[in-house]
Amino acid sequence: MRLSDRLGGHLLAGHVDGVGTVVRCAPVSGGSGLLEAEAPPELARFIAPKGSIAIDGVSLTVNTVAGKRFAVNLIPHTLAVTTLRNLSPGGRVNLEVDLVARYIARLQEG
Repeated sequence: MRLSDRLGGHLLAGHVDGVGTVVRCAPVSGGSGLLEAEAPPELARFIAPKGSIAIDGVSLTVNTVAGKRFAVNLIPHTLAVTTLRNLSPGGRVNLEVDLVARYIARLQEG
């Protein structure tokens, strides 16, 4: 990607920051799905509503956050072309938190 290219998604580095646990998977209207997961405490502080997170390498927008738990909506296309449709409660997922949130947190530490 060139600096002049349009960015149509979230910034990801392709690293696994930690492992989360699936809490709930439920169908919602229109063929979408709701995925609720719990992040390790050291990552939860980087997860914000309307922020981004990668779950098993899939870039998603966070809908809600409550403590270590967060939820994302999985649109029908995402369910059709990723392995996220195979997740079930208790399953483990690789998480990559928002890159910008990490930089902001680091700047605030100083």
